[in-house]
Amino acid sequence: MAQLLIRNIHTLVTLDDRRRILNGADIRIEDGRIAEIGSGLKPAAGARVVPGDHCVAYPGFINTHHHIYQTLTRNIPRVQNAKLFDWLLDLYEVWRELGPEAVEVSTCVGVGELLLSGCTTTTDHFYVFPRGAPQEFLDIEIETARRMGVRFHPTRGSMSRGRSQGGLPPDDVVQTPEEILRDCDRLIAKYHDPKPFAMCRIVLAPCSPFSVTTELLSETAAYARTKKVFLHTHLCETRDEEDFCLKTLGLRPLDYMEKTGWVGPDVWYAHGIYFNDDEIRRLATTKTGVAHCPSSNLRLGSGIAPIPKMLEAGVRVGLAVDCSASNDSS
Repeated sequence: MAQLLIRNIHTLVTLDDRRRILNGADIRIEDGRIAEIGSGLKPAAGARVVPGDHCVAYPGFINTHHHIYQTLTRNIPRVQNAKLFDWLLDLYEVWRELGPEAVEVSTCVGVGELLLSGCTTTTDHFYVFPRGAPQEFLDIEIETARRMGVRFHPTRGSMSRGRSQGGLPPDDVVQTPEEILRDCDRLIAKYHDPKPFAMCRIVLAPCSPFSVTTELLSETAAYARTKKVFLHTHLCETRDEEDFCLKTLGLRPLDYMEKTGWVGPDVWYAHGIYFNDDEIRRLATTKTGVAHCPSSNLRLGSGIAPIPKMLEAGVRVGLAVDCSASNDSS
């Protein structure tokens, strides 16, 4: 049994039911799990002992929405004051040139920043697969994240509705449903680990209502449930998205997602700024989660998510950094 003892921690923030903050405490870790917290704990034979005299210890942060490849597209002047749709239209022209080296470097930078900020678990929504480029971008991310030691829940994003079909992305960064689901199957078989405390789990994540077809959403939801993996997408981020759904699909965004099977405890949405009171109630009832991206919502001028209402209603809410949409520096 591998054991680690961190001794005499200056400040230990427990976040337990009583929200205790302890001074001079020890933590005993066995096989990757916290086994005991106390004072004067004795190390077992062969245990690694680490002094914590000058340390603050707290539970690792969990980042619930990200686009790590976008780490390399900060500080582009023409999008610094753009709203979401214009921001995307400009940056698609850059992202369509993505290659393996850019994916590896951006993962090193993005994951490194998270680890240095105290984040120990992150998801990543990777949805741009340019035509003609290698399709193993997620493999590169996963292998790089594994080397860096972060717990990683990569989401296999996808776009199937290009501009010729009324979508937002250019046609040369979208894929067919067959290509998408085939790669989802490959990634789950190769990397998904359902065990408790697993370091890698695959999530399926069609990008948004304005970049994928209804058929892909429905097929992905059904397929994910046969494989017992989670589902993730953007939803209710802007008024433009709401207008698109009403005009093109004839439904509000959440109504549309419900129609395609996208609610439940295995689903979480990024943003959720424009849910109304009835929709918030339905999120709580179905145990559907929301990734709150406050910096991104501010940076793109998208709006302020009704997080107090969500929490009061019992919606599951997590925090997220959301890539270069959140900042141009770090």
